[in-house]
Amino acid sequence: MFNSSWNKSFGWPQLFALAAVVAMAAGTANAADQKGSDMSYQEAKDFLARYTKVVELTNKEGGRVAICPQWQGRVMTSTCAGPDGLSFGFINKDFVTAGKSDLHFNNYGAEDRMWLSPEGGPYSLWFKPGVEQVFENWHTPPALNEGEFELSSKPEPGVCRMSRLMKFRNTADSEYELSVIRVARLLDKKDLAGLFGPAAAKLIEQDGVKKVAFETVNTITNIGAGKPMTKEKGLVSIWMLGMLNASPQTVVIVPYKAGDESKLGPVVKSDYFGTIPPERLKITPEAILFMGDAGCRSKIGTSQKRAKNILGSIDFEHGVLTLVSFSMPDDPTKCDYMNNMWGKQDKSYSGDVANAYNDGPLEPGQKGMGNFYEIESLSPAVELLMGKSLTHSHRTVHVQADMGTLTQLAKDVLGVDLASVKKEMIGK
Repeated sequence: MFNSSWNKSFGWPQLFALAAVVAMAAGTANAADQKGSDMSYQEAKDFLARYTKVVELTNKEGGRVAICPQWQGRVMTSTCAGPDGLSFGFINKDFVTAGKSDLHFNNYGAEDRMWLSPEGGPYSLWFKPGVEQVFENWHTPPALNEGEFELSSKPEPGVCRMSRLMKFRNTADSEYELSVIRVARLLDKKDLAGLFGPAAAKLIEQDGVKKVAFETVNTITNIGAGKPMTKEKGLVSIWMLGMLNASPQTVVIVPYKAGDESKLGPVVKSDYFGTIPPERLKITPEAILFMGDAGCRSKIGTSQKRAKNILGSIDFEHGVLTLVSFSMPDDPTKCDYMNNMWGKQDKSYSGDVANAYNDGPLEPGQKGMGNFYEIESLSPAVELLMGKSLTHSHRTVHVQADMGTLTQLAKDVLGVDLASVKKEMIGK
């Protein structure tokens, strides 16, 4: 989430009060007005089309993906069951309807958007040089917060190619100029077999199973007047964030690399927003389980020593299994990952590889930002010489089927038993 990395100097009461004012100004009635999950895909697409251009990817099996190039190239939502199917991506209806830009963050929603890391620390892209890293000084870089991606090729079946130029200045007063290419495309059976194995792909492709699968391939190229990007002046990494509609029975599932904490460190980082109630975050031998019900503002992360390149969620209420796969080096510990924490850092190049965020009330008696949770992934950071590039792929797969099929698929791909997940987190 945009405020994923606060440090203790931040001051939550100020954020809570400001966020509540913003929400009321935007005409927030209640979380259900924002949730988007009460809309079919067609209703969501029609809503978006009233405010911006929508590029749609479709296949014969009912998969639909809605992309809004003018809103920073976001993939806003998708469905696996044609126009009348569930709309999976969170759409912030109140923000869109209000039509007002927010210098802190233009929160349209979207189940796949591209940002760059780091958010905080000595090389932050969100703070000007010399300012205290607190909310009133926090602003999403204009290159990430406004402006459109241009369609960079003629329409192709199942593919949308977009591009733009971006300029940044970080907290260390280093300037960057990047060429950004973003390609969204539908995935087919061959792609799924390569990601999850032939057995899982066969399950997804069988009769009666509804699915939609897409990826974004995101590439940045240093075009900054011959200036190399160096660790001393600050690097960047590609940061992918997916906002999905929450439900009371949604659980995020994060497989991890098992091993002794003395060697691998904690299984999960969970102190972004203070202590998470134990019933909302559990560690099993197979995975980290985390509620995605928009009932408690919280965030978790997996480190370079613990992360796998697969995570997902199960919505027991609607019978939907979501799988998120992303590109990751064979050994992330040999790479640099940007630390997003605000303020002073001891290790600026040791950060999370994947994150999950759950929205919730800003304070007791107040409202959250919307009925959503997030699944996020990050690329390594690389010293880019002039003309050199960095690419990161983020893939989202939604499968709607009977619980028997979803159980087998979750076992094959995520290594968990859904009955056990439900018992642990839902209790029935």
